[in-house]
Amino acid sequence: MKFGEVPIHEADGTVLAHSVRLTDRKLAKGRVLEAPDIAALKAAGVASVVAARLAPGDLLEDEAADRLASSIAPDHMHRSPASTGRVNFFASVNGLFRASRAVVDRFNRIDPAITLACLGDHSNVKAGDMVATIKIIPLAVAGDAVAEASALLDQALAFEVKPYASRRVGLVATELPTLKASVMDKTRAILEARLASSGSSVTEERRVPHSTSAVASAIQALAPDHDMLVVFGASAVADAEDVIPAAIRAAGGFVEQVGLPVDPGNLLVLGRVDGKPVIGAPGCARSPKENGFDWVLNRLLAGESPTALELTGLGVGGLLMEIPTRPLPRLGQPTASQEIRVAAVVLAAGSASRMAGSGHHKLLAEFDGVPLVRRSVESVLGSGADRCAVVTGYRAADIEKAVSGLDVEFVVNDAFASGMAASLKCGLASVRSTADGLLVMLADMPGVTSQHLDEMIKAFRREQGRAIIRAVSGGKRGNPVILPAATFDAVAKLTGDIGARPVIERSGLAVVDVDIGEAAHVDTDTPEQIVAAGGVLSG
Repeated sequence: MKFGEVPIHEADGTVLAHSVRLTDRKLAKGRVLEAPDIAALKAAGVASVVAARLAPGDLLEDEAADRLASSIAPDHMHRSPASTGRVNFFASVNGLFRASRAVVDRFNRIDPAITLACLGDHSNVKAGDMVATIKIIPLAVAGDAVAEASALLDQALAFEVKPYASRRVGLVATELPTLKASVMDKTRAILEARLASSGSSVTEERRVPHSTSAVASAIQALAPDHDMLVVFGASAVADAEDVIPAAIRAAGGFVEQVGLPVDPGNLLVLGRVDGKPVIGAPGCARSPKENGFDWVLNRLLAGESPTALELTGLGVGGLLMEIPTRPLPRLGQPTASQEIRVAAVVLAAGSASRMAGSGHHKLLAEFDGVPLVRRSVESVLGSGADRCAVVTGYRAADIEKAVSGLDVEFVVNDAFASGMAASLKCGLASVRSTADGLLVMLADMPGVTSQHLDEMIKAFRREQGRAIIRAVSGGKRGNPVILPAATFDAVAKLTGDIGARPVIERSGLAVVDVDIGEAAHVDTDTPEQIVAAGGVLSG
């Protein structure tokens, strides 16, 4: 492929690198120019275009992406159609994402034009979560390179989703006078919540004195009727001969590992009795925050049997976030903005039903010569948000063209007709793994600026990511909104044509209002509203 400026009389069959606006229409980036296009360009006085000339064997970006994606085994995953050279992969089940760094690295070193990005190995994913993306960088790529990359994916597993299996879990909890029964009740509830995504549950609990013999007896009693045992000690494990590891041995089992290079989660014990895993849970597992216990539990739920060699290899990446309830944080209280990541999702998938009859899409209406959807995305990119995903659906190709050239991720919502909830869930799935907060931006609000968004993001970070931030005008609620990670599970369960309001109302979290003036209320659902807001119908 040769890229550069091409005289218009030589441009037939080339691929347009930048969109060209004519009087009556626009020729979009990626269009293969044909004779009628050349005639129209000449008539408009265009002397040359920036385009790509394909060499024999070259593949256009979407065809190349589709071929590569077809080499990924579809088990427990589904993918988006190829668009702008990109194919996204999503988990179809709750499970454990596995990735081979060696294979992914080999793939990415075949040709700089061909890229594959995915979640980290052993990531916990839920159905609908985005797990990987294949992206062709230029407009076209050499067919030989695509064939080599495809052959690699055929021969070696780059990534997969291993589904969680439902397990019967027995719980042993030890008692000491200093441990309240209410804490033990809460511990069981948190464990049940951890097990829910796999369909597993605690089928029996035994509370016993904190002694080796009592714990060993409880393990022996529960093991025959359960697939897995979890032991919560009233006192932390201090040695390889302490109560929990000693009890596993006394029950006829063996101890695989005492201690884990993951913090929080150092004081974990893993053993087996009658071939069934027994986890001695660290004290931090009484909190719902991610810790080393989750890493080991999820591997077991996915059918893996982690060895001591694997467990001692978890140190890189094993320094996790602090648990607020820990009495001695490693570095004291974090600053208001420390490590608080905000991912923005621009919702641009709707069918614009109130525009019916006008022949136009509201998000393509122009404000100061810029399509509304692009204006909204530029507001996000000009703010302090850490990343931006644009959810498309209705007329997805037109929306993506309007936003072309900006540093965003596109997520296609095939179920856009079902309502806003589907778009919210798609957007969340694409950014969830790297976000402490979700900035939900409606694409049809022309008055919202980068400065407004920065005010909201600063407020979210001041609250250390623990509050809902809502735009208001004169005390009346509006949009956008920032949702903390604590609400993500509830967002993922939304259905129908509803937004985040029920999540906000039922979350029990503090809601901080940020007054951004009338911009919080001005949207553009009808031709009349577009004109009243200063827009010009287009597209």
